[in-house]
Amino acid sequence: MDKIFNQSFLGNTLEKYLIALGIFLAGLIIITIFKKVILSRLKKWSEKTKTDFDDFLVKEIEESLMPIIYFGTFLLAVNTLVLNPKISNAIKMVTAFILTFIIIKVIVSVLKYALNIYMTKREFAVERIKQLKGITSIAIFLIWSIGLLFLLDNLGVEITTVVAGLGIGGIAIALAAQSVLGDLFSYFVIFFDRPFEIGDYIVVGDKRGIVEYIGIKTTKVRSLGGELLVFRNTDLTDSRIQNFKKMAKRRIAFNLGVVYKTKAEILKEIPGIVKKIIDEQELGTYDRGHFASYGDSSLNFEFVYYVESSEYVKYMDVQQSINLKIFEEFEKKGIEFAYPTQTLFIEKNN
Repeated sequence: MDKIFNQSFLGNTLEKYLIALGIFLAGLIIITIFKKVILSRLKKWSEKTKTDFDDFLVKEIEESLMPIIYFGTFLLAVNTLVLNPKISNAIKMVTAFILTFIIIKVIVSVLKYALNIYMTKREFAVERIKQLKGITSIAIFLIWSIGLLFLLDNLGVEITTVVAGLGIGGIAIALAAQSVLGDLFSYFVIFFDRPFEIGDYIVVGDKRGIVEYIGIKTTKVRSLGGELLVFRNTDLTDSRIQNFKKMAKRRIAFNLGVVYKTKAEILKEIPGIVKKIIDEQELGTYDRGHFASYGDSSLNFEFVYYVESSEYVKYMDVQQSINLKIFEEFEKKGIEFAYPTQTLFIEKNN
């Protein structure tokens, strides 16, 4: 029996092979017990809790940690044997590949989980979620690229030359695509700083409209006239933007002018007339009204009120209703609106 166990195959006795096999099988039994007893209980416990973090943790243990434990058991058994240098190097390469793959996978999973929590707390719209997924794809690509370089370095590949080549190439590409990269960074600024979102009514310089699309390079705005305005993201981040969607209400100031021959008693009534008209509006809130100044051909009144809505159409509806009511009331009381006129006085000399 001793002769059988002492027989050598590929530099190892049968006894060593059996020991390695025993270690591997014992490891599998321990792993199976862990999965059946501990991991299954952790799953049931995580399903009962309200938070998602424990579900995420159990999932990562099952999908990422368990493969490492299986492979670690295999390595523990194999290390009891004397291996051929080629086989040993092959196992090292496989180990580096598996560990790098699993570590990157864990990092990507954590990134996705964190972004998912971020989206849930902010209650993003569908379009914004799509944008975030695009940014996530870019981040995942960068993570895998760094992981690949790390793997090549561990496999003995001289990556200094590769990195230097990529650096020179990257500088050349960056200079050639400077405007594109500028727009890309501006896209990140727009996404995270949120000066506006899809559906917002914005004014940029003398251009205005509703945001329809926010892309990596350009943002598209539909003007009130119907045409599509296309802005570079860099132009938007470098400009002063008025976002009317963000305001809760509108402040409106307007002027009225009446003729000079209007009696003083009537002048005193005008602020009260206009106040009553504004207060009758469902969305209108009166602020103030004053006889403001003497004009060249009119007595000028200034009024300020608020429209309790950010929508432009509702504001125009309220303003139109106010204008019509003022015209009706002034017509009833015989109050004349002023318009540019000149009166010529001729003095007759005897």
